[in-house]
Amino acid sequence: MSLNLDKNLKLYYSIAEVAQKFGINESTLRYWEQEFPYLKPKTRGAGKVRQYSDKDIEQIQLIYNLVKVRGFKIAAAKKIINANRTGADKTAEVLSKLIEIRDELQLMKKQLDAII
Repeated sequence: MSLNLDKNLKLYYSIAEVAQKFGINESTLRYWEQEFPYLKPKTRGAGKVRQYSDKDIEQIQLIYNLVKVRGFKIAAAKKIINANRTGADKTAEVLSKLIEIRDELQLMKKQLDAII
């Protein structure tokens, strides 16, 4: 049996880690939890420490793409998600991939400019 080194072994992420990953405030995540009922991180302990799973992070990615990247208002984002969940997921996935490709191309351009 071989060990899978590529697999992410972390099951839950703190609110601070998730906020940092997306470059938003923790209060924004708390607000989104109130506005989007399917975004429910696990809470634990007396202080109700939020623990976000990979599924929660996928939900946040979708909301982030609609609200922060594409500029929709919260109400419009809710409407889009409720009307066409699958389409919204695919659009967010495609947008993320395009942003990744753009960043790679910009890096390549910088490297080529440095050579010339």
